[in-house]
Amino acid sequence: MEDLINCMFVCLLSVSRLGSLLRTSFCFVLYFLGRLWISHHISRPGTHFLLHFNIQQFQCFSPNAALHTKDGFHPKVKAACQVQKTDTVSFNIAKVVVVGDVAVGKTCLISRFRKGAFDKNYKATIGVDFEMERFEVLGVPFSLQLWDTAGQERFKCIASTYYRGAQAIIVVFDLSSVSSLAHARQWLEDAMKENDPSSVLLFLVGTKKDLSSPDQLVQIEQEAIRLSEEIKAEYWAVSAKSGDGVRNFFFRVASLTFEANVLSELEKSGVRNVGDIIRLTDSTEADRKPTKRKSNCC
Repeated sequence: MEDLINCMFVCLLSVSRLGSLLRTSFCFVLYFLGRLWISHHISRPGTHFLLHFNIQQFQCFSPNAALHTKDGFHPKVKAACQVQKTDTVSFNIAKVVVVGDVAVGKTCLISRFRKGAFDKNYKATIGVDFEMERFEVLGVPFSLQLWDTAGQERFKCIASTYYRGAQAIIVVFDLSSVSSLAHARQWLEDAMKENDPSSVLLFLVGTKKDLSSPDQLVQIEQEAIRLSEEIKAEYWAVSAKSGDGVRNFFFRVASLTFEANVLSELEKSGVRNVGDIIRLTDSTEADRKPTKRKSNCC
């Protein structure tokens, strides 16, 4: 079914190239509706349980590139989850955009985490694709919406429209290709044009670790760590083929985006401390309380 939808989309897109941009956009709408139907009615990925999760447990590959060094979740996040007040705020989904050159392994990276196996049949992403990964963090359901963007130049203008509203951006490069690392900065700049730099978590991920010799790996990682420090991103080195680092990386993304979303929503909703428990205030209830009228009597 999924292959059929992809095939139909390619045919529609080839016809639309003869027409206007509007027809091309219409093709993408049809494509995403088909993919959405599949995700809800056919493919039901399992939930990743992070019940006793510790952020420190999944630190990034290099301590030099660790921007978020802490022992665990923020106390406010733990308290909100413990008192089961998390269902009153809308932070259960985080949008994650994956960008990078063509053939660096973006799709294989996502596929390895979702299926637990390496997909040898490479298929270039057409425009944009997305997957939904379900987690349970501190007993709270949470999902990562992974937007896998195409690396081809001809799809760049279309893919860029889906950058907006990202909670995290993953810039992927090939550890065996210096040029893909050099292009990483431009990919990030393009994605950040549609987002607020102060509210987005950044990750720089080197793939195909298994293809690099030890000497090559040391050399390119020095450049990667230097770049990650400049752009304020966490650096990870992974291998979709062997699975090395992939699971820990996505758990890391899930934990940090979950915490950021909870803290952001708590701040928006208003928080008041009651002893050691943090409860979310309901502004609507406060508005409904009758105001006391001043008496005219002395």
